[in-house]
Amino acid sequence: MSNDFDFDLSTDQWEALKALRNPMPNGRLAKAYVVKSLVELGLVFIDDGVPAMTPAGRKALVRGSCRLLDLAA
Repeated sequence: MSNDFDFDLSTDQWEALKALRNPMPNGRLAKAYVVKSLVELGLVFIDDGVPAMTPAGRKALVRGSCRLLDLAA
C-alpha cells in the first residue's frame, strides 16, 4: 500500500516550495500566507522562525516536477 499523496498546489505554493530547496540568507519568503498553507499541508515546518521542507515536501517537489514541466511546455 502506498501512502503517497498528490498535491494540487498553486503556482505560488510550488514556487515557495522550490525556493526552500536552498536556504534563504534572511530566512524569509515573500508570501507568508503561502508558507502557512504549505505548513498546514505538512510540506514545510518552521524551525526557529525559518521555513524548511519536510521529507514529504521534498517528495512532493520531486513528484510534481514532471507535471510542472508538462505545464511549462
